Amino acid sequence: MIPTNVRRPRNVNVPRAAAILYGDWGTSKAYVIGLAFAVAGYASFWLIAAMCVLTALVGLNYMVICRLYPDGGGVYASVRHRSEVISIVGAFLLIADYLVTAAISALSAFAYLGVPHPEKFAAAAILIIGFLNLLGPKHTGGLAFLISVPTAIVVVVLGLFSLPHMGEAIGHLQPLHGGFWQNWAGFVGIVLALSGVEAIANATGVMRLDPGSTEAQPSVRKTSTPAILWVMIEVCVFTALLGLAMHALGGLQIANGNVNAPGAHGVRDYMLRYMGESFVGGALGPALGHVFGIVVSIVFALLLLSATNTAIVDLIMIQFLMARDQELPKIFQRLNKWGVPSAGMLLATIVPMLLVVLVKDMAGLADLYAVGVVGAIATNLGATATDRKLTIKSWERTLMFATFIVMAAIEMSLLIDKPNARYFAVTILAVGLILRGLVQERRAKKEAKIAPEELAIDVAVPPSSVKTEVAPPSAMTRPPLVPGAESILCAIRGTGRTLDFALREARETGRRLYLLFVREQPFMTEQDVRRKWQEDPEASTIFDVAKQQAADYQPLFCYAVSPSAAETIVDVAATVGASRLILGAPKRNALINLLRGNVIREVSNSLPEEIDLLVYA
Repeated sequence: MIPTNVRRPRNVNVPRAAAILYGDWGTSKAYVIGLAFAVAGYASFWLIAAMCVLTALVGLNYMVICRLYPDGGGVYASVRHRSEVISIVGAFLLIADYLVTAAISALSAFAYLGVPHPEKFAAAAILIIGFLNLLGPKHTGGLAFLISVPTAIVVVVLGLFSLPHMGEAIGHLQPLHGGFWQNWAGFVGIVLALSGVEAIANATGVMRLDPGSTEAQPSVRKTSTPAILWVMIEVCVFTALLGLAMHALGGLQIANGNVNAPGAHGVRDYMLRYMGESFVGGALGPALGHVFGIVVSIVFALLLLSATNTAIVDLIMIQFLMARDQELPKIFQRLNKWGVPSAGMLLATIVPMLLVVLVKDMAGLADLYAVGVVGAIATNLGATATDRKLTIKSWERTLMFATFIVMAAIEMSLLIDKPNARYFAVTILAVGLILRGLVQERRAKKEAKIAPEELAIDVAVPPSSVKTEVAPPSAMTRPPLVPGAESILCAIRGTGRTLDFALREARETGRRLYLLFVREQPFMTEQDVRRKWQEDPEASTIFDVAKQQAADYQPLFCYAVSPSAAETIVDVAATVGASRLILGAPKRNALINLLRGNVIREVSNSLPEEIDLLVYA
């Protein structure tokens, strides 16, 4: 067996990392501005400005967290070395947040499109997105980046058309009404769309390394810091700008928690579209204003649906990681043939669908939203700020702890003033802890069945003294090489005609044959990196059949678990010095190729010129 050292590829650059964050933070302005007006009317700018300041504080602190945790800085990973219980609580709070994020993003998307009964369309969209993730599609990350670009352009254009109305907006601006606690409650009610910063912190393990850093001592600061900074500036500046420009719209009225405008009712959930129609229509004419409103609807709807997909992917990933750490039942780590945990996908799809269908209202979903993400961020900030082992500057630690205090205060307010949010978060946390308890109980029972003498043997032998060696192939099984002949690598997924052809080709040419089996799996842990082929029933079966068919011309076997089969195939081909690479023609249909990617095309694009590619059909 030829060992392969496969890690998750660090191929996320600054634009893609920024797209991960913008998919959540960038969508906030789509519904926060309208919700803020429904809370405070023509004084809502002050609440929006306060939320932008909080967003900037959180962003600055997560720049530090991403620097400290280059292999994953989300609350579950970064807090786990301090306390497993706290990390579990933070993880379940994040799960609660992602569930509501998927629901609220999908509902907002169809509210912008203006379809009747948007909750039904949102539920259908969540179901479709969940089904696509069941197939493990590869192109969603690049799609999120492509969608974020036109969205940013539309936001800039809308901001430019808003500038001439600033004087009117300032004239309509009112001071906050009521006392401190009333305004604090209004501010807490619009603290939405912060979970993207946890998503980008979790993604540090796949970000490109800084020049000069290594896997042994990784650093991704030059990727994570610009990504957070760019998105933070765009979100804070344009959310505040558009939040102020909204006040230039005359005649807005609050009615039963919604916002009505002259000639348009219920504009709370698509305020940016209404602003685009008004400002662009006033400058260029009603026709162009209407067209721009449609453009705003389409790009924000696509970005919001991309945010739904990101939330579902993050839900699947965190359930899988927790199951691998034996914090959730094993069913959440069982993979389908495309390497996706089916049980995790079902939960990540069904629960948001139920939320959309049962709640049906943006304000109602917003009431459920913030408890999870605020709690997770507060947990991460508090644990990091109080960890004296981390190399953090004094001002960074002080700022982080102060932000933690603010986030903790918001969390307490949400738990007190938002009973629905409290019930939802507590329910998710309770169910999660019950599942964890069942896993721990089952593991304890298994350990209790182990005979005392077996335990004694395990304890008596120190791990460092145990060594495993692989015997070299005997003369009977060593391939009879032709002098000067080069090697062949064949990537196989079954025992069909591609394997037969590779064995025949190697025997006729006298070349050494390597057979490679790649277990493609989008979510990976260190346990997956160390997995052996003997632990993979499919790989074991294929290799056993290959041994029998090869007879006295035994090939050498390679096995790897990887999130990218194409990258691993190219890497192994270069490592073993193959002069020829054999791949079997894919049998799946065009739709699956579109969603999953074409391995042959990907290999061909990155294979060194000195290696010939042969596709056997």
